[in-house]
Amino acid sequence: MSDNIAFIGGGNMASAIIGGLIRAGRSPATLQVVEPVPAQRQKLHDEFGVQVLPAADERLAQAALLVWAVKPQLFAEAAAPLQGLVGHALQLSVMAGIRSEALVRATGAERVVRAMPNTPALIGQGIAGLYARAAVSAADRALVESVLAPTGRTLWVAQEADLDAVTALSGSGPAYFFYMVEAMTQAAEQMGLSAEQGRELALATCAGAAALGLQSSESPTVLRERVTSKGGTTHAAITHMQAAGVGDALVQAVLAAQRRARELGDEFGA
Repeated sequence: MSDNIAFIGGGNMASAIIGGLIRAGRSPATLQVVEPVPAQRQKLHDEFGVQVLPAADERLAQAALLVWAVKPQLFAEAAAPLQGLVGHALQLSVMAGIRSEALVRATGAERVVRAMPNTPALIGQGIAGLYARAAVSAADRALVESVLAPTGRTLWVAQEADLDAVTALSGSGPAYFFYMVEAMTQAAEQMGLSAEQGRELALATCAGAAALGLQSSESPTVLRERVTSKGGTTHAAITHMQAAGVGDALVQAVLAAQRRARELGDEFGA
């Protein structure tokens, strides 16, 4: 068996992983992508020089690793041609909602890893929650980590159900962040700054705060309190948010996302 990696689906997340692998030194000749949309096939070929297929066929039987990157509602259709061809390969799924048992049934493979990445993977700043079935070896885990390393950090969880929480927290999390930046930009305009100035100030502040939090051993609460002098401007803002229930609303929003992730699993990946 070769060391080829085959991708089922060639959208944004697959492109992020492929680009990272090539930048890390992997030969495009070892990568195959199944992508039914002609324009996307051309883009993948032009940008990365990888082999692109309009449909899955026996050429994928030599792949050591199969990366599933299609929309969950398209999984059954995408998996049908591969029945009996790829059971020997390690399976890595970046699909939301498709549970590992569905991959086992569709491929015959027991070596299945599920990943929940997020969109900062597109610039190598993502984080992916990972879950491995029992048949996955230490070498398999190391291979998955090496494949995803160019896209950012990885974090293993012990139970597959934990991926619903990962989905709600970090998978959907960039949207929460941008929602906050939208509001901060709107406030900037109301205070007389331009939208461009507000955007730059908000994004740079949030990026800096995130970097500080990652480098510090102190809790987010302590870091927040250090900026919040009693009677000062930050205190006024935080007190207003607490009175408006912003913190509780955010907690409930993340829990709503977790429930929806579970529902998608019931719908598409049970």
